[in-house]
Amino acid sequence: MVNRPGSPRWELPEPKEHLALSPQTEAASAAKPLEEHSHLVVRFAGDSGDGMQITGSQFTATNAVYGNDLATLPDFPAEIRAPAGTLAGVSGFQLNFGSQKIYTAGDQPDVFVTMNPAALKVNLPELPNGCVIIANEDAFTDRNLKMAGFASNPLADDSLSKFRVYPVKISTLTNNALADVEMSAKDKARCKNFFALGLIYWMFNRSPEQTMRFLKDKFSKKPVILEANEKAMRAGMNYGETAEAFTTRYEVKEAQLTPGKYRNITGNSAMAIGLVAASKLSGVPLFLGSYPITPASDILHELSRYKNFGIMTFQAEDEIAAVCSAIGAAFAGYLGLTTTSGPGIALKAEAIGLAVMTELPLLIVNVQRGGPSTGLPTKTEQADLLQAMYGRNGECPVAIVAPSTPGDCFHIAIEATRIATKYMTPVMILSDGYLANGAEAWRLPRISDLPRIDVKFRTDPSGYKPYLRDENLARPWVRPGTPGLEHRIGGIEKQDITGNVNYEARNHEHMVKLRAQKIANIAKDIPALKVLGDPEGDVLVVGWGSTYGSITAAVEELRAQGKRVSGVHLRHLNPFPPNLGEILGKFRKVIVPEMNAGQLVKIIRATFNVPAIGVNKIQGQPFRKREVVDGILTHL
Repeated sequence: MVNRPGSPRWELPEPKEHLALSPQTEAASAAKPLEEHSHLVVRFAGDSGDGMQITGSQFTATNAVYGNDLATLPDFPAEIRAPAGTLAGVSGFQLNFGSQKIYTAGDQPDVFVTMNPAALKVNLPELPNGCVIIANEDAFTDRNLKMAGFASNPLADDSLSKFRVYPVKISTLTNNALADVEMSAKDKARCKNFFALGLIYWMFNRSPEQTMRFLKDKFSKKPVILEANEKAMRAGMNYGETAEAFTTRYEVKEAQLTPGKYRNITGNSAMAIGLVAASKLSGVPLFLGSYPITPASDILHELSRYKNFGIMTFQAEDEIAAVCSAIGAAFAGYLGLTTTSGPGIALKAEAIGLAVMTELPLLIVNVQRGGPSTGLPTKTEQADLLQAMYGRNGECPVAIVAPSTPGDCFHIAIEATRIATKYMTPVMILSDGYLANGAEAWRLPRISDLPRIDVKFRTDPSGYKPYLRDENLARPWVRPGTPGLEHRIGGIEKQDITGNVNYEARNHEHMVKLRAQKIANIAKDIPALKVLGDPEGDVLVVGWGSTYGSITAAVEELRAQGKRVSGVHLRHLNPFPPNLGEILGKFRKVIVPEMNAGQLVKIIRATFNVPAIGVNKIQGQPFRKREVVDGILTHL
């Protein structure tokens, strides 16, 4: 298994290893009570340069070490660096962590940390009454207030009276804490996010040891920066303990989950190590041909680190070259892989058709984002399903699978590899931005529990024909240069069995139907769907991809209220699981929540002739549980 330094595990640090508070602070610790919660949602927001993503990810890693279940939602702008203080430059990170099962990143924050007025302005409509707001008071200057569109200072007027607001001079206090550190004022200001993180660590009774290890790894050759960030974080913790305004801390105990070793993992990381695992399970070396594109690039970055596992990565000059190099690798006997997002799939369409015609096992990872065109590069969407199904010339079916959670990206990579190599076909994996950048606590599987992937390369020349079929209608996979098995392939139609170029009308129709039947046959080889709830009732909620968490939470809430609501979640989208039609027929209504204008619902209506109802959201943001609940109740 992959085991990289810095990957947090659920290994509680010993108390003696905790970063020490000052003696005065330690003495005052017992004076402020802990308030226990089953789960809490914390959101950090500020300028793109305020370090909100690293602040959120460090708080996430620490809670993972403490044994909480969790889910995250990083939310950052597409602009690399929008003008400071503007609404367009606001970057956010939300974490939902708890002692119970956590399905989503949370609907609304319980605690909101805002580093400037723009971050407050953007997030204000989503804050619930009673929300704790910690605001960097230093940033609420006349200039910043004007850029954010505030007519007056909300920290000074009465407009935030329904919240619990704590103005803190974070910039000033950080600068004071670093008075004896020899670095520029600009660099000192950059440490203010660690002051805020220290304050949050104090507020949630968390040790900063995980972050200290991170800082020592990252800045081992830059001791001044290491010292500054450590001091800023300690100052934040001490401030929380000594400031009279803060009277309460919060406690979220560890979750009772299945025993095992856990780590915090994002969808893109899980996809990368899942592909490495698939390569090892199949015994076929992995080749990635890719062109960088948000939000898929992290898979390329991560796989490029695993040369020790025999992984080869190639950053091509464009999307077309990337997919063609992967097809060439598949022809050469490698596990061919290409990664991209929706715009890249549009450019790869013709080459994917070539992979269908040549019947080579090709893995295509599409990390979906808001479209069309460049669209919303950093925002999530599920609007490429129809593109995956039909977005090529000719009758050109491919298998399609979709992960349900960040951790499931690991397992879906293995499943896609199994299908691709067994059926000699391209398989498209539909992830999305929410899964790719979101994180969860993930239990490391045992290698013995992972499925075998049996791959056989033909070496026997006796009776060989390039398009002979096995019982799955798959043609033989032959490494070029195998004696007696010389053959040619290409995009022109093939004669059945011989693989010779052929333009005969009846042969073309036969081959079209044969390629379609091969994909349909996969349905016999995938697990039957399991229904969440009763096998029949008033409403069946059908989901796919990253809507799993919000749908599951919504169905459980409604069932707890006595509603006759059940749910199924699709990981296989082409073909569908074999029992889907039977399940659909046992419910009075079928509701399909999707982050698009209604794509799966169209396919379900056309395939099963049921009047499925869409619940749709196309805002670049994942569904909240409340939105799914309301959507179901509207039609119940």
